[in-house]
Amino acid sequence: MDARSFGEDVFHVDLGRGRVERRPTPADWVERFIGARGLGVRYALEAGATVDPLGPGNRLCLLGGPLTGTETSMSGRWACVTRSPLTGTVTDSHQGGWTGARLRWAGVDGLVVEGAADRPVYLFVEEGRVEIRDASPVWGRGIHETVAFFRDRYGERDVSVCAIGQAGENLCRFAAWVNEDDRAFGRGGTGAVGGSKKLKAIVIRAPRRKSDVPDREAWNRARRRALDLIRDEKHITSPRKGGLSVYGTNVLMNITNTIGALGTSNSRETTFGEAAERISGEYVVEHLLVDDPTCHACPVACKKEVEIREGPWAGLRMESVEYEPAWSLGANCGNDDVASIAKLIDQCNDFGMDPIELGNALSLYMEATERGLAGDGGLAFGDAAAMVAMTEAIALREGAGALLAEGPARAAERLGCPELAMAVKGQAVPAYDPRGMKGMGLGYATSNRGACHLRAYVAAAELGVVPIEADPLEWRGKGEMVKVFQDLHAFSDSLDLCKFSAFAEAAEHYAEQYAAATGRPFTADDVLAAGARIYDLERVYNNRAGFGPGSDTLPRRFLEEPSTGGGSKGHVCELEPMLAEYYAARGWEAGVVPAARAAALGLG
Repeated sequence: MDARSFGEDVFHVDLGRGRVERRPTPADWVERFIGARGLGVRYALEAGATVDPLGPGNRLCLLGGPLTGTETSMSGRWACVTRSPLTGTVTDSHQGGWTGARLRWAGVDGLVVEGAADRPVYLFVEEGRVEIRDASPVWGRGIHETVAFFRDRYGERDVSVCAIGQAGENLCRFAAWVNEDDRAFGRGGTGAVGGSKKLKAIVIRAPRRKSDVPDREAWNRARRRALDLIRDEKHITSPRKGGLSVYGTNVLMNITNTIGALGTSNSRETTFGEAAERISGEYVVEHLLVDDPTCHACPVACKKEVEIREGPWAGLRMESVEYEPAWSLGANCGNDDVASIAKLIDQCNDFGMDPIELGNALSLYMEATERGLAGDGGLAFGDAAAMVAMTEAIALREGAGALLAEGPARAAERLGCPELAMAVKGQAVPAYDPRGMKGMGLGYATSNRGACHLRAYVAAAELGVVPIEADPLEWRGKGEMVKVFQDLHAFSDSLDLCKFSAFAEAAEHYAEQYAAATGRPFTADDVLAAGARIYDLERVYNNRAGFGPGSDTLPRRFLEEPSTGGGSKGHVCELEPMLAEYYAARGWEAGVVPAARAAALGLG
């Protein structure tokens, strides 16, 4: 696997014409936009920013990065980039496990898919070739059954399957792609784009391959330096220090609850009280844990495989009651039954849905029910059995599920209560309440893919995970901080490395590994400059898609209704002064990239 030639082996797939063609990526695109996220946005923009997200003209861009599948720690990721049917923005979503690594091992840097097939199909990838094959036998099946079908056909050894379920087939606007490890392209409705194209799965068969790099000594030195930081449990920022490796991502539940940043009951409250403990990572490890599986080249093992041992879902075994879905389907819905949360996450993994968006859709409907706006039926906070039934209805677009499958923002509009949708640019908020973590509020507002914790994971600073002082209740200085975090992660997403690498690594470590892998001199300043360029590119896409001044905002609840408890009690999120700081740092005009900056991106 020759990292120096990254971008040469991108396959363009036209499902409407049934054609596959290998086309090298323009060298200046790779130089400017690196790979994965950045390169995917450039390919998506070429199709146009006003294309119908569920039409044949929209592109589904699935790309690794120059470090994907290498020996670099936490490099088992790849990206899916497209115009989102949920938001209308450009969206990128990233998936762990082993699928992205196998794509690179198969000699393929990426897949750019357009058009729509007239029957269900899947893509088969092996040894530098990509073929379109018939998927009729698995259309209508869930992801777990689809994975089993293809593994029975192609064997389990060296095979990865990434598929959509019934939610994607039925064009649920927050449908996801999920692989055999229950790792998802979770956000933005990428699964619905697959469904609109009748693309059921991507099957990759490839044995592990060692990286071919220009300077093996420099390469080994760079990656070992990064690995030592990740493994060093004495280092304050090591992701192996206490939390992630022991309790997984759900180690954050009790922390955010205590500081008053755990949105509860559709964010009407900011703590879940003592109930938070019953859905926390500590509780899961003590009562449900059975295994610690890992993604490719990962020394952290944040996934926590669980088994439900009693109750209506006894015998269910699934991968990870992670923090985000435990919040969205737990505290956010007034639900403290961890077994039901595991069941709901497993439904998301099988139907192929984003659990963050699902939990927000359910909590919206619960509050609408209390206000008498849900019509016949409705849904009560904390009713776990009804949540499980409604989740299936959403995936199949049955009854009220058809409304909620449109996503909480559209559903709230149709119910006549748009203010009850906790969403930004049409995408629902994740598990950090902006009244208790104000930098995260600015990150949500300015995220190019809609509300998102991963564009600028300033939670790492506001929760003290990295050695940067950041009072979560202070708004001053957050504009510059959010910009830097966004730029750093835009670059790491383009490599494509796991976000948790940033708990130990800094821009200089990313630069060192990228330079060693490609033979291209690179510095920490180059990392941030490339990240800023990618962030500008995404914003140009959104500006062309119709997102202008006023688009970077938050739901009124966070701006006007004070926090109800925890360390943030009485606070609101002061978005406007943070936005002023942020726009000044970016050089944007009210959220719009100036024409000269757009021209500098080579876009005219």
